[in-house]
Amino acid sequence: MSRKKDEQSALLSSLPSVDEILKSPEGSAWLRSFPRAIVLQAVREVIAGERQKIRDGKKPESSPAALLPDITIKIHALSAYNLLPVINATGIVLHTNLGRAVLSERALENVIAVSRGYSNLEYDLEAGKRGKRHVHTGKILRQLLGAEDALIVNNNAAAVFLSLNTLAKDREVIVSRGELVEIGGSFRVPDVMTASGAVLREVGTTNKTHLYDYSRAVSEKTGLILKVHQSNYKVIGFTEDVPISELVRLGHDQGIPVMYDLGSGNLIDLKPYGIHTEPSVQEILRSGVDITTFSGDKLLGGPQGGIIVGKKNLIEKIRKNPLARAVRVDKMTIAAFEATLMEYLEPDQAIQRIPVLDMLFQPAEAIRSRARKLSAGLRKLAAAAEITVIRDISKAGGGSLPEAAFDTYAVAIVPLHISVNDLEKRLRSGARPAIARIREHALLLDARTIRDNEIPLLVEIVSAALSKV
Repeated sequence: MSRKKDEQSALLSSLPSVDEILKSPEGSAWLRSFPRAIVLQAVREVIAGERQKIRDGKKPESSPAALLPDITIKIHALSAYNLLPVINATGIVLHTNLGRAVLSERALENVIAVSRGYSNLEYDLEAGKRGKRHVHTGKILRQLLGAEDALIVNNNAAAVFLSLNTLAKDREVIVSRGELVEIGGSFRVPDVMTASGAVLREVGTTNKTHLYDYSRAVSEKTGLILKVHQSNYKVIGFTEDVPISELVRLGHDQGIPVMYDLGSGNLIDLKPYGIHTEPSVQEILRSGVDITTFSGDKLLGGPQGGIIVGKKNLIEKIRKNPLARAVRVDKMTIAAFEATLMEYLEPDQAIQRIPVLDMLFQPAEAIRSRARKLSAGLRKLAAAAEITVIRDISKAGGGSLPEAAFDTYAVAIVPLHISVNDLEKRLRSGARPAIARIREHALLLDARTIRDNEIPLLVEIVSAALSKV
């Protein structure tokens, strides 16, 4: 036992020191190119790994030169960003896990322009004194939507929470049982309502709620009538709900404000594109509803944010809520929103200029053409995989348009020497990850969400993944 300990001690002593590695030519080069803290951490972790090998009875690498490749890999891993651009080959346009809406070029340009230096974020250039940040998007929202006033906060959950907290704290909010939804991240309407201080008053049943259910629930305790758009699911069959126009009439007759959590935030008429189940924000506002909330990074195609629009007196109350500061948006979000909203001044152009709308409503022939280009680039891999272009279905995603199925074309890859699961893992594990989906025994690269300029890179990524032993 003593001899084994002596051997282990000798091996531990033979390991190079951190200082020895740092003084080597490679160490000096690392210190010139990377932060010292990262180099030190990488060296220490690699040496610590060698120590553990010795304790486990394995033979370590005892010379500095033998450790250099591992240290180099570790340095690059530690100095790399965690948030990375990825290629979305899933066909899901508003993929929540992949960041939802892709911003337009104009939005990106405006973010860079505003962020590169100082801005008039809270400075009134005309008056020469302190201003308000909400004015930068308020005017364009009023113009586009015909709303009296508008406010943007950091997401739609915050918009709902802030509105409820302002308008119905310690009072009852009447909601249909069929609209007590849960969306991604365990966001549940009842939980948000409780946190806001409002009191939930459920009416109706899961599949049917009538106007008289709401009418019977109205009392002196009622602070708000809330309708929630079923954006991420649909109950079909023996169902009935109450149109927002009828709720508005009831609310106004009773002197109770009516709020609609619309969710997706569509600003154009989708009927010409075959979508008849998703109202536009403008349609909802024309019903006379007092407050409407919706997301900025779904069908609107902008950055993450929650938009509150409606009656001026109510928006002003919401704006003055002390919690509004806790959920306010920054200059980059405002810059992206303003540029995105400006695109809607020309609706026909918005379809092409806003990536979300362009990807959702692009002609099928354009998608097939892109799929064929990708397939052609992968022809050299015939010995490693079966590659075909197939017709398929893609979805909007992000809790939007759950009933809509969009015809698409995808490149189907059936690897011959590795499993399809291994191929999928290799694609998402590279320096530039590509995210795909698996159907049966094939990996599908849906051309709907693959950009033209991504095709050459995706060919390289797939080729490298299939060539690995």
